[in-house]
Amino acid sequence: MELEVVHRRHQDCTRCALHKGRSRIVLGEGNPHSPLLFVGEGPGADEDRQGRPFVGKAGQLLDRMLSAAEIPREEIFITNIVKCRPPGNRTPHEEEMETCKRILREQFVSIQPRLIVTLGSAPTRAIIDPKARITRVRGQWFERKGVRMLPTFHPAYLLRNPAGKREAWEDFKRIRNAYLEVMSNMRN
Repeated sequence: MELEVVHRRHQDCTRCALHKGRSRIVLGEGNPHSPLLFVGEGPGADEDRQGRPFVGKAGQLLDRMLSAAEIPREEIFITNIVKCRPPGNRTPHEEEMETCKRILREQFVSIQPRLIVTLGSAPTRAIIDPKARITRVRGQWFERKGVRMLPTFHPAYLLRNPAGKREAWEDFKRIRNAYLEVMSNMRN
């Protein structure tokens, strides 16, 4: 199914209570055929206003990290585990993530990424392992059904804890190397 069709089908989603507080649903953006998919927690205030993922301060940091790793943002796809802003930017609840995973699964099927980067603990728990602790699993590759996944710190965490930037940069170098390898294999 085309990503545009998936997004049209879910643009008015009301399956969980998060829809009541949103201005706009934030389904994601970027290259719908990218081998690299980034998944964050949920939209913040700026994202809710604009209907785009990662456009606030955390998004600006993510953009700088992508640029430093020589990964053009427009060549990847970025989304969140939940598509509506949780009140007060709180961490999404398990039932909210479970509800939104339906949309995320359809996005996965459409995009067919070969690499997934989970930004923060919520998407890491929802996608990789419900018991995962980001501080223990960040920077490690996991593989499922031929898709490689790497959890790393959420940029918002790095804004609050700048000491984590060094570890995150090591993760982004791993992501860059894997991305270049996948792109090279796709060309051959």
